[in-house]
Amino acid sequence: MSSESSTPLPPQRLWSRNFILTFTTNLFLSLVFYLLVTAMALYAVNEFQASEVMSGLAVSAFVLGAVVARLFSGQAMEFIGRKRLLISALALFLVASALYLAADSLGLLIAVRLVHGLGFGAASTVLATAVQGMIPPHRRGEGTGWFGTSMNIGAAVGPVLAFQLTDRFGFDSLFIVCTGFAVIGLLAGFLVQLPAVLRHGNGSRHRFSLRSLISVPVLPVALVILMAGLAYSGILAFLNGYAQEQGIGPTVTSLFFVVYATVLVASRFIVGPAQDRYGDNAVVFPLLVLFVAGLAVLALWPTTVGILLSAGLCALGFGSTLTSLQTVAATLVPSFQIGVATSTFFLLLDVGTGLGPVLLGALLPATGYSGMYLLLSGFVAVALVAYWFAHGRRAGSTPAGGADHGHGQAE
Repeated sequence: MSSESSTPLPPQRLWSRNFILTFTTNLFLSLVFYLLVTAMALYAVNEFQASEVMSGLAVSAFVLGAVVARLFSGQAMEFIGRKRLLISALALFLVASALYLAADSLGLLIAVRLVHGLGFGAASTVLATAVQGMIPPHRRGEGTGWFGTSMNIGAAVGPVLAFQLTDRFGFDSLFIVCTGFAVIGLLAGFLVQLPAVLRHGNGSRHRFSLRSLISVPVLPVALVILMAGLAYSGILAFLNGYAQEQGIGPTVTSLFFVVYATVLVASRFIVGPAQDRYGDNAVVFPLLVLFVAGLAVLALWPTTVGILLSAGLCALGFGSTLTSLQTVAATLVPSFQIGVATSTFFLLLDVGTGLGPVLLGALLPATGYSGMYLLLSGFVAVALVAYWFAHGRRAGSTPAGGADHGHGQAE
């Protein structure tokens, strides 16, 4: 079985066998990520009596590993091939999933988290890059949005499943389920055929260089998603504390993410096709405005209704913006540079979501929860202006699928 497709023609169907397998692989990666990120701080405290700082490190070590992997994955795809990198990363992800059961000290737990993040970062970067070659060019915004739904389902299901497993069966059950999910992801990864890495210039592979680790054309748009990711991290890290302060139970916090995922999945029928038909600006500007509104509602209307309304607005404002800007990033570079472009985009997203809780936690004593969310609303308004300078003033109404991405010859 060929590991990478040799078909030179662009795909005609969106929901092809390979697209579904890529979606499935990413879904199980996402489920494991959200299962563990939800429970990891509590596990570190209960099992190893970790301090707040060390329990936070047990959570963030995964993100650090993912950032390192994304930094090198773009070029690694060219040197060893997408399929080889994917299978290697998924195998590492599986091994790390199983090693939680054997980690009998806090130091070992943090080391496992770091290795787990390396596998996740490399595998998810390959999948996000390769899927662009599986999407018909005229449906690029729609296809990128639907692929992103795999992460959204993980974000909605993972935390709920984590709470159920740990409450009823303990933390070992969580790690066993994660290992099973990692096995399914690896099997789906074996079955998928990935579009080839396209050559540049005379068709040869370029040499490794530190300057090529970052895609300069994508950097301005990636800075916008860094800003948006930092703002959304304030919800991930502090929504539960905010709700408790307002006397709102944890059920509402869980419902926030259910509403978020439901609205986001429903939006895939509209946002992606609109971007393909009317261009980037037609969706990105309104979506960022909705994100500004969602954070403002969260700050000024701390009730059950206000929190759930904010969930819907933030689903459109952040969730849909993320995949819309990913589509933009994929159109800013030639096909042979799409791997580095994708790794750059997600690298800066990881930096934003990783640094956000640290920076906002330091700000929180001065602003309080409500003031913090109001400041983040203004911060996203600045991100909207940044998008205008990064891409919006040049984008006009050009459809997102207009760039040439090619589907060149297999390795």
